[in-house]
Amino acid sequence: MCSTPLVCGCALSFCLESLVTGAIQPSAMNQLFDEARTYNEWSDKPVDEPSIRALYEHLKWGPTSANSSPARFVWVRSEDGKAKLAAVATDTNRPKILAAPVTVIVAYDLAFPEMMPKLFPARGEMLRQYFLRPGMAEVTAMRNGTLQGAYLIIAARALGLDCGPMSGFDNAAVDAAFFAGTTVKSNFICSIGYGKPGTPFPRNPRLTFEEACRFA
Repeated sequence: MCSTPLVCGCALSFCLESLVTGAIQPSAMNQLFDEARTYNEWSDKPVDEPSIRALYEHLKWGPTSANSSPARFVWVRSEDGKAKLAAVATDTNRPKILAAPVTVIVAYDLAFPEMMPKLFPARGEMLRQYFLRPGMAEVTAMRNGTLQGAYLIIAARALGLDCGPMSGFDNAAVDAAFFAGTTVKSNFICSIGYGKPGTPFPRNPRLTFEEACRFA
């Protein structure tokens, strides 16, 4: 019998011995998922460039289709950049952008196929041609760019940072302001920093396994 029962955020008790070999500690799982919160208010502690670079160095290893890596990131941290981004956000998101140490625009590049020879040397040209087929670049870039945005949130939390992902902004205006003349399109934005303790709203429920899942 297990002598060290554990309880996760959903109050499910389980034994340490039953965890898969190599699983991260429950405290780490809490930091990434079970106790992590979305923040809208931020402390004055800055997020420096080495931290941002370290964040990218971790998230870039998350898997994407054929290692296509279509996500592109703009780290908005200057006063001018914040003002430009806030100007095209909804009224509720504008102050969040202005207050956060940095807000990253998670975008995707429709020209990502051109990087396939670098990213998949064994079959780079074949994959480049494959993703250049009508409609393939758009769906692949959006799907995998979103996936990389999720990796960003998990990597940030793993580094002790807090996140406030948002979708309330004018994508076309963001594209015009930050990606004019390129093949890059904005997806969502995410403020990153050190959240003010006690400021998140009461946590909302999630769907149970039975409500969200089934076996086949």
